[in-house]
Amino acid sequence: MQAEALLNAYIDLNLLVLVGAGFWFLARTALARSTAAHAFQSQLRLLNSMTFFLSAAPFLALCFNALDLGHAPTLSDVLVAQYLQGNVNLSAAQFEGMIGLRDDAVRTIANQSTIWSHFVLTLGLGGAFLSLASFGRAVWHVRCALQEAFLWKRIGRLHLVISETAPIAYSTRGLWHLYVVIPEHVLSSPEDLRLTLAHEIQHFRQKDIEMAILLELLRPVLFWNPAFYLWRRDIRSIRELACDQALGARDRFDARAYCECLIRATRAAQGAPGHKTERGPVAALLDPREIRQMPFLARRIFAVTKSDKTAGHGPVWAMVCGLFILVVLSTALFIQRPADWSHDRIMLSTIVNLERMAAHSNTSAISPPWQGGAVTPLN
Repeated sequence: MQAEALLNAYIDLNLLVLVGAGFWFLARTALARSTAAHAFQSQLRLLNSMTFFLSAAPFLALCFNALDLGHAPTLSDVLVAQYLQGNVNLSAAQFEGMIGLRDDAVRTIANQSTIWSHFVLTLGLGGAFLSLASFGRAVWHVRCALQEAFLWKRIGRLHLVISETAPIAYSTRGLWHLYVVIPEHVLSSPEDLRLTLAHEIQHFRQKDIEMAILLELLRPVLFWNPAFYLWRRDIRSIRELACDQALGARDRFDARAYCECLIRATRAAQGAPGHKTERGPVAALLDPREIRQMPFLARRIFAVTKSDKTAGHGPVWAMVCGLFILVVLSTALFIQRPADWSHDRIMLSTIVNLERMAAHSNTSAISPPWQGGAVTPLN
């Protein structure tokens, strides 16, 4: 029973990520023509909150049901009601088999009673292991890079280290200390050094490292879900745009010098071997995508010069966040399995039994005498 509960929570989380990603892309499209389209800092806060809520939604739904405050109607209940009203053109046995497909599949996988259930479990565990191994490998590379670098300055928990091998600057953290890794060539330009440090420290203010860790810990559960990768891609893009926008909003900030710093960093990274910051607990000055795709670098330069004009749009973001919570939590309750036998489900089971009895009677009526069945007289 515990294995079935874990499998159901696994399926629920993947379904909720699909729903959450769909809601976000619809909301982003709806706001594309408004000033909120360039409110990258507000979008990042919203996406971070959504990610935490999506991670906790299946457990919140279970807690809601455990409190026994009344069971919300589930998808199964709605489908059974529609069938009893005559809106589904299937036999009772076929319909019961259709709505029980998920429960049957979960039970089969939990019991490992078929060959395909062995294959599904192997695929799921193998994908989860490879995802964890990839994250562990990235963490190991970051750890090795920190050990090879040398300490330049220490400011409280923050350690500034110089690396001879890192092509671009990036920030990371341990359990307690925070680290900014600075390429050695950046030291030759005091202006680039100042702007690079400002960018990386802004990542700490936005909690981008913690969010990167959370996303990588979710990947073993969501590795096969395309919505997860689209969601993670948007968070990575928006966190850089939000960081650039936050710096651009500061007083006496030289936007031109910052944009030139990004261009120089891109040129340096293009001529260097691939770095190990694409995965793991890292937020870099440049994402590997930017080095290969100039259009996103152009968007970052645009973000520096575009202020976040959402000071008076608090109700808009509150409404979007509220709608998201409502949609996800309603979906989480809607996809739960029925807790007990309702009146409608008892009626459906009765109809199924009557259909089986009728089918058995018809089979007996046409059976030949030597098989023990009755013979129907011919007119």
